Amino acid sequence: MINRIIRMLKGYAWFKRLNARITYEALAKYIPASDWHFMNYGYVPKDCEHCIDVHATTRQRYSMQMYHYLASKTNIEGKQLLEVGSGRGGGAEYIVRSLKPAFYTGMDIAGSAVTLANKIHVAPNLKFIQGSAEAIPLVDNSIDVVINVESCHGYGCVPTFLSEVKRVLKPGGYLLLVDFRNSVENMKIFKDQLQTTGMECVEEENISANVISAIEAEDETKKEMIRKLIPAKWQKLFGEFAGIVGSPFHTTLKDGVRQYYRFVLRKAAA
Repeated sequence: MINRIIRMLKGYAWFKRLNARITYEALAKYIPASDWHFMNYGYVPKDCEHCIDVHATTRQRYSMQMYHYLASKTNIEGKQLLEVGSGRGGGAEYIVRSLKPAFYTGMDIAGSAVTLANKIHVAPNLKFIQGSAEAIPLVDNSIDVVINVESCHGYGCVPTFLSEVKRVLKPGGYLLLVDFRNSVENMKIFKDQLQTTGMECVEEENISANVISAIEAEDETKKEMIRKLIPAKWQKLFGEFAGIVGSPFHTTLKDGVRQYYRFVLRKAAA
């Protein structure tokens, strides 16, 4: 009964906004682990993608790879970057350290996450701010590249988010995005929303298999972190949230019900 009510409420924009804010505020406030920097499900690169030097023992290296292979879709060195939904800031820190943008602004709706990210990731060309994806607090035509990692499925109104991205992007700027939808039909709706932005879809890839490989490769490490960081009574629930092997997220992705895509969009040049 409760699950049915929650599924019904998820159809309302106000509930999606509220749910996302409460969830990520709580995660940052009550689990402020300095060694847990990423929130995405991870990525194993394709054979044709150049390997990066990530040591096999690097914690959350598959989540780090998700950011690397997304940010590498365009040249970001010396550019102004905005990440919408920056979470705990691990992706921002990696990109600033490895790919050398001029400045990187990470934005998240959860104030606790922003505070945590500013505390554990300090660099002269990096800052984290609080803000809504549906009302980005930046001026028009000010950003070269917007990054959005596994985040927009939780927004109240995705078209409003996309409109805001287009507004803040400079002419010729890029939106680099990875996200999932819980059905083939909902992924089609999302693709249609991307098409109606008026931005050019430069690249579109189904990376479900790459995400599945990352989930399975990192499963034991993830379970160990959950045992270490999460109270025992919440471990099963958090394991489902984290997408461990056998969780609903993992099984629906593996059987093709859920789909995970990577997109590259470009705003028209002036």
